[in-house]
Parts: sequence; structure tokens; C-alpha cells
Amino acid sequence: MIINEWTYWIAITQLKGWRIEAVNKLVVNIFHEQKSSFEEIFSLERNELSNRYNLNEKECLDIINLKEELPNYSFLAEDLKSQGFEIIPINSPDYSPTLKENLKLKSSPTVIYIKGNRKILMEKSIAIVGSREADDISLEFTDNVAKKASKEFKVIVSGFAKGVDRQALESAMKYTGQSIIVLPQGVLTFGSGYQKYYQQIVNGDVLVLSVFHPKAQWASGLAMARNPIIYALAHEIYVAQSSDSGGTWHGVIDGLRKGREIFVRKPEPNEKNANQLLIQRGAIPVDLHGEIQESKKYIENAIEEKYIFKEHHKTKAVAEPDIVEKIFGILKTGSYTSAEIIQKAQLNWKPGQLTKFLKEQNNVRMSDSTPKRFTIVGEQSETLF
Repeated sequence: MIINEWTYWIAITQLKGWRIEAVNKLVVNIFHEQKSSFEEIFSLERNELSNRYNLNEKECLDIINLKEELPNYSFLAEDLKSQGFEIIPINSPDYSPTLKENLKLKSSPTVIYIKGNRKILMEKSIAIVGSREADDISLEFTDNVAKKASKEFKVIVSGFAKGVDRQALESAMKYTGQSIIVLPQGVLTFGSGYQKYYQQIVNGDVLVLSVFHPKAQWASGLAMARNPIIYALAHEIYVAQSSDSGGTWHGVIDGLRKGREIFVRKPEPNEKNANQLLIQRGAIPVDLHGEIQESKKYIENAIEEKYIFKEHHKTKAVAEPDIVEKIFGILKTGSYTSAEIIQKAQLNWKPGQLTKFLKEQNNVRMSDSTPKRFTIVGEQSETLF
């Protein structure tokens, strides 16, 4: 049987027990360090795999065992191709640069499955996120922002859930804009959706995308795993309405920790939602039309303070901005333990307090040694291709 390239890409995403980062590192090793191919790696014996690709015994056996499954994945690849789907691997020039930039080596999906106009992945994009049980004012906000984005030729990223997600998609279509539908399931299980948006897909205005096995059925776990992809595909994030828990809340908190600018609708005094809490944690308040109303100084302060807030339910800041600057200034010069950083920065902190703070920072790496050592993550080491 002739195995095409799509077969190999589907197969390696199914390596049991492998995290995304491990699979991506294997891809880097094969194509960029060894200048090799999938065909070659699947032809090697265990000792050759271990020596050439620096894999442990379990990893070698996983690849050897996966070879037996290649015929099944070949049939799946042919099925996808015959139905007009595409597979975009992470080393393809068609892969979303925004997705790769936001998720880096650790979390970028090794492949994405799509149907529609793949050029949409190269355009400026926004995500409008919020509650499934959104109030009328939140849906109005969503419509306003989608209208403005469509006029500016920005693609609207939608998770296709009811409420804000669905309103964002419908508004994009109403204002003849473009949209990416990010599925909480496989691309082969979205039959009714393809029928509903058939014309928009054919016209190049809608791209359907999934990062899951093509035959995966909808599941709540996949819906939660889909949410970070929505945020990562967007250049800008607007929040219509958030509760103080759930997918929107955690997605925004995670985005703020990663230094992303997130725009949150400023709530009316009588509203019962967590929008104001998100603004207090560093999100930028916007009005009903998505326009920034606060002063530039306020925005600068909000962005600066994105480092200092802890998890939900803990309102006390763990560090003032000048202390954060000291800590990160030290980390830029090398690798240090919490005790060493406290001594160098002359902080009135306990080592455990600083360790907990550093663990929460997206751009800090912790060693596996004892005692733990911390350093700044280099941009180059975190970026793929």
C-alpha cells in the first residue's frame, strides 16, 4: 500500500500518551534537525530510532506499534480527501501563524483539519466570546463588534456554541464578513453544519476547523479543549459577558497572564456578571460598540498590572509592578532559586511565596532539579519553524 503524507500526520497525532509538545518536538527533530521524513522514521528498528532520534524505549515502541495502524489511517486520509477536507500540518506555510505564535511549541496543534478557504487563516482576526446564556445587551454588543470587524475585513472566530459564539457567527454572515468555526468535535461529524453554511463555505467566507480526530463526536471535554484554540486563533479578543467561572473566565485569565490585550464590555451598574472583575484584573474596558473609552494611562496601567493577580477567588496582588520588574530583571541574567532571587532583589518574601508566584508566570521556566531554579523562557526556543 502506498502511504501518503496525510496518513503519517494523522498517525503521529494518535501516539498514545504523548503530549502535544512531545509530538511537536519529534516533528522538529525529523524535518529540521535530521532533515528526514516520516517514511524513514517508520522504517527504522528500535535501536536505530533510539540512537538517531534520542527516543526512550517506550517512545520507540510506540512508533513501531503505530506503523501497524498506518493502513487504517490511510483509509481515513483518503476519506477526508474525497469529501473535500484538508489537513494542514504545523510545518506548512498555510498553518495559522497567529495560532503558532500564541500557543508556541508546547500547545500548538500538530495538525489542523479544515474545510473551506484556508487563506482565511492568514487574515487579521478577532474572537467575541461570552456566556451561552447571554443577556440581550451582550448579544447587541456582539453584533456591534462583529459589524465593525466585518467592515474592517477582520475574520471572526466562533466556537459555534449558542449565545455569544453563535451570535458572532450569524452577525459575520449578516454583514458579509468572514468567519472561522472552531469545532468541539471532528470535521467528519459536523454534517448539519456543512449543510447550513454550504454557500458561505463555497464562497470562501466560512472556514470550518478542528484539531481533534476527524471522527470524534461532540463531548464536553472537547468543548473545553476547543476554547484555547478560539483565543489563540484571534489577534484581538472581545468579551461580551462572563460569569466568575467557566470557559470564558478561565480563558480570559489565562490570556491576561500571557500578556494578551483583552477587551471587555463595561457592564451597566445593575448587571450581574463578572465583567468588572475581569477589568480589575487587567482587561481593557470598552463600550457597547467595542470602543475604548478610558484614558490611555488607564489602559497602560491595566496592561502593566496583568502580572500581579492570582487565581479567581484570591483578590490580593502578589507583587507590585516595581517588584515584578526587579524579579524579571534578575531572571533575564540567568537561572536562580527563589532564595537567590529574594536575596538579590532584597525582597521581604518567603521562598515558598516567590516560588508560587513564579510558577504562575507563563514566560518563566522551572527546572526539574532540587532546589527548583527559574529562568526566563527564550522566545526562540518556544517558537516553531
